[in-house]
Amino acid sequence: MDWLTDNKIPLGNWIRDGVDLLDEHAAWFFNFISDVVGFQIEALIDFLLWMHPLAVVGLIAFLAWLLHRSIRLTLACVFSLLFIINLGYWEATMETLALVLCATATCMIIGVPIGIVAAHRPWLYAMIQPVLDLMQTIPTFVYLIPTLILFGLGVVPGLISTVVFALPAPIRLTYLGISSVPRPLIEAGEAFGATKWDVLWKIELPHALPTIMAGLTQCIMLSLSMVVIAALVGADGLGKPVVRALNTVNVGMGFEAGLSIVILAILLDRIVKRPAGRRGAAK
Repeated sequence: MDWLTDNKIPLGNWIRDGVDLLDEHAAWFFNFISDVVGFQIEALIDFLLWMHPLAVVGLIAFLAWLLHRSIRLTLACVFSLLFIINLGYWEATMETLALVLCATATCMIIGVPIGIVAAHRPWLYAMIQPVLDLMQTIPTFVYLIPTLILFGLGVVPGLISTVVFALPAPIRLTYLGISSVPRPLIEAGEAFGATKWDVLWKIELPHALPTIMAGLTQCIMLSLSMVVIAALVGADGLGKPVVRALNTVNVGMGFEAGLSIVILAILLDRIVKRPAGRRGAAK
């Protein structure tokens, strides 16, 4: 087997040279992306921190009540967020929330249209499926290195890596939801003169909405799972105290920051998730 190992394919060198080439000739483009994305995230963070913490708690609780009409969920939001304030991680929680919201919005804006197009063109989904598999299975540190080189330290490489990791979820679930629409339902719409856009907006998307919303919740959970990874490249948020606790073997700090991440994940999941029963019923 020596002939096989002695003739190694220089894949790593090719990728390194490609990243260096981009960094040398397209640095202006990546700097522009970094400035625009960084400005948007920082503006959202500044807005969330500008508001009084109790005002943010009240706004999130009102949103939970408006969407679910659930006293139990509303009170859970209030007491959970007050608990985070008591632990002293409110600012880090708002920074993490801004990162998750931006990453989730980016993934849904990109992923839902791709999933819709792929559902109508099976050959396209067959082409992108290996790419989606690669995005979900490759270790995050692998593509964290080129994003760090191209975008520098800060929240932007963390956001880009989060988007790469979470993007396959909305694409796959949107594709699944659109593909699972019963064919007789589509044929009935076409028989009544519905155009392709009418079929998409009035039949396919309403039928696929629960699956698309599942993609949204999955995207939120995957984004939150990248919080600690993003902290390694300079992103602010709850990942920083976790990394600091890991470096100093501080069990208490690590547990408090980790518990804050769990609380934020549960609240976002419960707020976004569609209620199983009647929407107008109080629970």
